[in-house]
Amino acid sequence: MSSILHPLRIGNHIARYPIIQGAMAVRVSGAKLAGSVAQAGGVGVIASWGLGLHSPYFNQRKRGGFFAANRLALKDELRKARAISPDGIIGVNVVVATKDYSVLAQTAAAEGANLIVTGAGLPLNLPEYTADYPDVALVPSVSSVETARLICQAWQSQYNRLPDGFIVENCQMVGGHFSQCEQITLPGFSIKFVIAQLREYLEQELGVSIPLIISGGVWDHGDIEKMLGMGADGVQIGTRFITTEECDADERYKEFHLKATKEDIVTVPSPVGKPTRALRNQFAEQAIIGSSNLERRCIANCLESCLCRDTGKTYCILQALDQATQGNLEQGLIFSGANIGDTERIMSVSELMTELTQSHQLLYI
Repeated sequence: MSSILHPLRIGNHIARYPIIQGAMAVRVSGAKLAGSVAQAGGVGVIASWGLGLHSPYFNQRKRGGFFAANRLALKDELRKARAISPDGIIGVNVVVATKDYSVLAQTAAAEGANLIVTGAGLPLNLPEYTADYPDVALVPSVSSVETARLICQAWQSQYNRLPDGFIVENCQMVGGHFSQCEQITLPGFSIKFVIAQLREYLEQELGVSIPLIISGGVWDHGDIEKMLGMGADGVQIGTRFITTEECDADERYKEFHLKATKEDIVTVPSPVGKPTRALRNQFAEQAIIGSSNLERRCIANCLESCLCRDTGKTYCILQALDQATQGNLEQGLIFSGANIGDTERIMSVSELMTELTQSHQLLYI
């Protein structure tokens, strides 16, 4: 086992370590967490969804107020993160399924984000939104070679470019929303199988080498080495960063994660039509059985398609995530990855990055 991990190049940017911090909304990964991860040598990522909800810019009575607040709050978060890490690599995650996706992508690029990560949809027009900022690396999230092929074909034909990297979701382990693994019943299916498929497509069909960053199930240094050994270029880690001092969520949210075990992981339906991985609490149990006690009021009209707003089913996911990160732990939705290890205390990002990037042999000499 190597003691120190290799750098990660994405587009024109090189991170000291092959670690991208996962984007966690609402305001779980904001400026403090993203800036601190970037300063420690990883890639820090601000989750843009719902940033404006508790910002001074939000006026619920004003039409379009939520989206205007998101844009202005994102500008603030990027400035704050850059103040923490003047030379680090800082990215923004934008959710394709949201109504202000294009605006937030343009804002992120204009305000100096080094990369844009997308999720929850096919970002077929993303290069159009960042055309004036060629140094901004574009990194879509995919769960299969079929999805990657669709994106590559669209970008090549319309914009004569390819992604600068792919976040490859391990559908069996990733936290929050996850895609159903259509191939999961195939003999030998695993994340290693998906990596090999993607590598074959990119190198043999397209003749390019694009970094593959695995998301889901990465908890410690050993997990990182395992993914790199399977052919990945890097990893994305979300849940593990929640129990850090710099995580932007309420302290009660961090403590809840600190005490969680693998037995607490449940699959909860979502108004976006995908399953989610979360921690068991009163809200999750009610959502699983479809309880009528869940509030079905849409608070922001933020999604292009939403079962809560359009059919009166499930719940407002923006409100559910916000409730949790504000500290209302029984009435909110608490996303989590499937791999939860032993964590005894809240630690600094710097300390966690040291633990993640160096082997136990080196740490305990």
